[in-house]
Amino acid sequence: MRDGPPTNLGGVAGAPTYLDRILLAHRAAGAAEARSPEELAAASAAGPPVRGFAARLAAVAASGELAVVAEVKRHSPSKGDIDAGLDPAVVAAEYERGGAACLSVLTDREFFHGSPEDLAGARAATRLPVLRKDFTVSAADVHDARGMGADAVLLIVAALDDAELAELHALVLGLGMDALVEVHDEAELARALAVGASLVGVNQRDLVTFAVDTERAERVAAAIPSGVIAVAESGIDGPESAARLAGAGYHAILVGETLVRSSDRATAVAALRRAPAGLRS
Repeated sequence: MRDGPPTNLGGVAGAPTYLDRILLAHRAAGAAEARSPEELAAASAAGPPVRGFAARLAAVAASGELAVVAEVKRHSPSKGDIDAGLDPAVVAAEYERGGAACLSVLTDREFFHGSPEDLAGARAATRLPVLRKDFTVSAADVHDARGMGADAVLLIVAALDDAELAELHALVLGLGMDALVEVHDEAELARALAVGASLVGVNQRDLVTFAVDTERAERVAAAIPSGVIAVAESGIDGPESAARLAGAGYHAILVGETLVRSSDRATAVAALRRAPAGLRS
């Protein structure tokens, strides 16, 4: 895998940003990868049968309901601990009882205090497809995602150059998983569509500052073609914002902190689902 884009994506006066530090750590791990292609293939082949992530979102949206991707998240680099001692299996089961369509699990240890074990535990406790929520920058990341049981992988356009994005997207699909290709604006959306992305997430959180722009998803939604499953991410704090995003045309929402902090996670998921699904075919 070739070197990626410049690591500083907008820090003040050249200071490292959250994204810079995270990407540097993940790229260093990728550069240190010593396993052969055959060993990587064996790691991914050890994973359990794939559950269709995109298919599940599409099916829920086709029923007229907003699909909820409920996230298991212990910690945020910008906000600190959310629920440091959570049990991923317990949280995942609560989400499933509330009607979540899919799960998202943070597996980054250093910055988000997650782990592959969190993903495996959450998946084993439910029948739901699971997204590995992490900073995917190498083929090893993709193979490891499949090996730990991920049904979908996050590809962040801002973190990858065009060649990396195309190669990793093809690898994810080749291993039978789905790729949630995350964008922040229309230019990144064009790059995602150029590699054939059919599952696109629009993140309302700026990965440089971690600030949330609640109008971002609505603005970018207008440029998402029909036939692409559209997922709104970050800054979704309750049924009102879920309804707003459904009205903008989103089929699904990915919600983490709001659900993790809820005293009744099943009820919180159910409340988000009441918004009608996006109208794109």
